[in-house]
Amino acid sequence: MKKQFLTLVLLAFTNLVLAQNDFNHWSLETNAGFNKAMAPLTPGYLSPTLNIGHLDFGVRYMFNEKFGFKGDIGFGSFSEAKDVSPEFYTKYVNVSFQAAFNLSRVMNWESFTKKFGALMTFGPGVGYLKHDARPIAFFDFDPDRYYSINSSITLMYKLSNRISLAGNTAMIVNGRQRFTFDGNEYNSPGRPDLPEVLFGHATGTWWTGTLGLNFYLGKNEEHADWYIAADKYATKEELATQINGIKDMLKDSDGDGIPDYLDKEPNTPAGARVDSHGSTMDSDGDGTPDHVDKCPFLPGPASTNGCPVEEVTAQIDFFRKAINDGYVNVYYAFDSAKPLGYSTSAANYVSNFLKKNPGVSVEIKGYADELGPEDYNRKLSEKRAKSVYDILVASGVDASRLSYKGYGEDTSVDKTSSDARQLARRASFEVK
Repeated sequence: MKKQFLTLVLLAFTNLVLAQNDFNHWSLETNAGFNKAMAPLTPGYLSPTLNIGHLDFGVRYMFNEKFGFKGDIGFGSFSEAKDVSPEFYTKYVNVSFQAAFNLSRVMNWESFTKKFGALMTFGPGVGYLKHDARPIAFFDFDPDRYYSINSSITLMYKLSNRISLAGNTAMIVNGRQRFTFDGNEYNSPGRPDLPEVLFGHATGTWWTGTLGLNFYLGKNEEHADWYIAADKYATKEELATQINGIKDMLKDSDGDGIPDYLDKEPNTPAGARVDSHGSTMDSDGDGTPDHVDKCPFLPGPASTNGCPVEEVTAQIDFFRKAINDGYVNVYYAFDSAKPLGYSTSAANYVSNFLKKNPGVSVEIKGYADELGPEDYNRKLSEKRAKSVYDILVASGVDASRLSYKGYGEDTSVDKTSSDARQLARRASFEVK
């Protein structure tokens, strides 16, 4: 069982390290700048706000674009604030091993910048303080050894694929620090009797602020800090294949205005009125398609071209009912105010109706689906109604007999269904 578990762990770690080979993993980092000993300091002793004298060198390895680890060694010295503190001089060395997090990829900074980045590190370390000013009464002049908790934030600016400029702020909290940073007091309540207590559980806090360079190693074009998988370019052949595939999808073999990949009736007769799925419409359900039915809203046998056998004296009332009941609609694509080609014949029916009935007026009602902001959809629905208004005026209908209004979102349909949303994107008519 242990062997199987270790094998799984090894495979998982190997997969994590080798999963991405499209970017470089290693970087060398060098920085120089300021430090600040915060506390503890002996009463009366002060350190400057920005004490020049910190250097650090690091090696970082990124498992992927977001996570990695870093080894770092920093060294420098603390000294007194001139003219306001007694003199002291303390050398230090700090070695740390930290987890690294590429915040600019975790937080998707690539959506607004590809030149700036941010890195956060956190982890344990060890180090020592060497006090030149420690009183001889303490006897022990060996370095004050401690462990530390290290954390830092680095802002990066990409100079090239091999180098970036880095500004770093780090906070280090020492554990078991026996003496103050100046070395003149024991770092616990009271001064101990001899011999000294070797490891007091007291802490010390200090900061560094540095500026430096990151050097990226490897044969790939970019380091994980800057690599964006979505930026990979397709080859010309891949692009050509994709474009040809799109062209094939958009073909309209029967010319009914519905692309083949959406057309449920790919061989529609020329001039036929079709719905949003490319199927020939039969508004009165009499078996005679609308494009050959001389009475498309009155059921009748094929022998009379779809008209009733008996003479109809109230045909206009049927037209009025078909229009008012929502059987005559003009449809639109998503976020468009241009009528879909297959549905413009509905406007022609209304135009013919109005020309046969000069005393009738019509209101054009625009609607939108529920996707998008409500105010935007109201304006879009009005544009859709206006587009049909323009078609009817252009067909010869007097503008005084027409009115239009946008009614916004049609909430009566299931907004989770693409077919229902297509029915909502329409202009309807109401005979006045």
